[in-house]
Amino acid sequence: MTSQRISFPRQHARTMRYTLGAPRSFTVSPDGERVVFLRSESGTDRSGRLWVLDLPRDGEARERVVADPVALLGGSAERLSAQERARRERSREGSSGIVGYAVDAAVELAAFALSGKVYVAGLRSGTARALPVPGPVIDPRPAPDGRHIAYVSKGALRVVDVEGEGDRALAEPEADEVSYGLAEFIAAEEMQRSRGFWWSPESDRLLVARVDNSPVRRWWIADPAHPERRPAEIAYPAAGTPNAEVRLFVVGLDGARTEVVWDRTSHPYLAQVHWSSGGAPLLLVQSRDQRGHLYLAVDPETGRTRTVHADEDPVWLEIYPGVPAWTPDGQLVRIADEAGARVLAVGDRPLTGARLQLRAVLDIGESDILVSATAGEEAAAPEIGETHVYRVNELGVERVSKEPGVHTAVRAGGVTVLASQTLERSGSLVRVFRDGKPVATVANHAQEPVISARAQLTEGGARRIPCAVLLPTGYQESDGPLPVLMDPYGGPHGRRVAAAQNAHLTSQWFADQGFAVVVADGRGTPGRSPAWEKAVKNNLLLTLDDQVEAVHALADRFPLDLGRVAIRGWSFGGYLAALAITRRPDVFHAAVVGAPVTDQRLYDTHYTERYLGDPAEQPEVYAYNSVVTDEGLSGAAEQVRPMMIVHGLADDNVVMAHTLRLSSALLAAGRPHEVLPLSGVTHMTPQEQVAENLLLLQVDFLKRSLAPRG
Repeated sequence: MTSQRISFPRQHARTMRYTLGAPRSFTVSPDGERVVFLRSESGTDRSGRLWVLDLPRDGEARERVVADPVALLGGSAERLSAQERARRERSREGSSGIVGYAVDAAVELAAFALSGKVYVAGLRSGTARALPVPGPVIDPRPAPDGRHIAYVSKGALRVVDVEGEGDRALAEPEADEVSYGLAEFIAAEEMQRSRGFWWSPESDRLLVARVDNSPVRRWWIADPAHPERRPAEIAYPAAGTPNAEVRLFVVGLDGARTEVVWDRTSHPYLAQVHWSSGGAPLLLVQSRDQRGHLYLAVDPETGRTRTVHADEDPVWLEIYPGVPAWTPDGQLVRIADEAGARVLAVGDRPLTGARLQLRAVLDIGESDILVSATAGEEAAAPEIGETHVYRVNELGVERVSKEPGVHTAVRAGGVTVLASQTLERSGSLVRVFRDGKPVATVANHAQEPVISARAQLTEGGARRIPCAVLLPTGYQESDGPLPVLMDPYGGPHGRRVAAAQNAHLTSQWFADQGFAVVVADGRGTPGRSPAWEKAVKNNLLLTLDDQVEAVHALADRFPLDLGRVAIRGWSFGGYLAALAITRRPDVFHAAVVGAPVTDQRLYDTHYTERYLGDPAEQPEVYAYNSVVTDEGLSGAAEQVRPMMIVHGLADDNVVMAHTLRLSSALLAAGRPHEVLPLSGVTHMTPQEQVAENLLLLQVDFLKRSLAPRG
């Protein structure tokens, strides 16, 4: 009896895109003796465990489990509240068990939520225990001194001492639509701010966000496969409609509160909060049109704020991970667009120029700042798809990561954890350095993929559009030209062309089905220059123009049959695919349209208004950039091409209404199409059978649609 080799679609789904078993979420202790991280037991185990890597200075590094959810729950199934499920959806977290944690300043104590309870773990002792507090619990965080745990339960911010005594509410909601200590929808979905409270460095009080969702319009999401269930009510701030009201309070451990005051009319968005010993609490607040930023220092005693810095931009301003923040000596650290480049600025001085495109601040040290960056417009080489880690100070810039690839890092106490992906190997290699010398490697339990991606990174067209091209395994020139599958995301925030093996595995699998697969990162995608990203203001169709330019340019160098070109995509990529097949059927002959935004008025405020403005002021811009309007298809060409539309019925980010409106408009226009509704599926597709079969059905559709006509 022989065992059958697992297929790529099944393995890809079972391993959650090869993320299971891979270490992540690293924290280094300030004494450099411990690295804390999450990892499941194997490449098919969805249950995350809390681990510590001990780094003794006079011995070998050693990994140990600090908290195992299976043991802590006694084998019982994990139960999640609706709010916790929503938090995981916003962060695209599909695994289970311990999916996040927070630590005290010394990294001696960790807190995490598991099945709605608060757990604390001693990171030296390796013991974990539940605290007897009311649940369901969300986002527990230790005070810097490790004596208290703050957490959210039923919309209230509560605190308990580390022994489980003295549990009490510091701020309780005054109405059903009010919560304390949680991020509102658009903060979590679009600003990457997933939290709503912050401890003071002295551990004696907190900054706490108060969110009032009552102004936000209500939508209802039903599952037609279960008509006996009530529709889920969500507060969804669609473009041009009211947002949640967000206020901020300084709250003492005795419950005393002081409101933080700033002009919330002109700058309603609370984008970032930073509180460290380097200075006063620091806020980044943003105007609704996202053209203005204020960096505000807070007086915790009075709640008054003063402007430390102000940024303005005629197009929009981005929000970046790790900033704003203070240096240890009290200088403001920020990332800014200056002189056509995205630079690191400390105080009033930019420390980088147009050779780098800053992506994030990773750590702020006494003598330097650790950053993530890509090659800028004036770089010596384009470094297509690469992201590197750099040390920056007033003396210059030094690259930390050496090999071509995608790198990120954390550090403290002289220890740096560098996570690296390359085109030559699968998965992520996590190495630990002390004072620049390697001392350990964190084990990666992710499965080895059953296929290897052979992405060729190049540039296409006069605009030098970053591209990846993948041909079938074993392809020879004598095989002749191949049908083409464009496989983009192609929009803001989503870089698909990456110098990393795993990033292209699905594209390689499609290539092995007989396609030449092209991934193109046109205007609007991050990592090149501010002008490249901001070119799409009021005109998202430029992203389609760049897909066309890329495929035509690459046909001169690769075996592309331009008479058989398909496109597939999800989310913005789905929108792009829908645009391609309706507006450029002269180029695209079939499309798989996944979870598309088809009517821009139905997507959220913070994202859509950044690119298209206010729909009440610019209705024609919204109509031009939408696939459908109230009148039907928008700007569609006469020629009709095959289209498969795929959408999860439980999607609360890009709601099913987008697909239903598109299907109705296509039907009204007499255009045949296929719709694949996914019952119980959100904007993610973590279910193994669904994820596997979705790939297989796409291939079947593409082969049918691109088959030569006899």
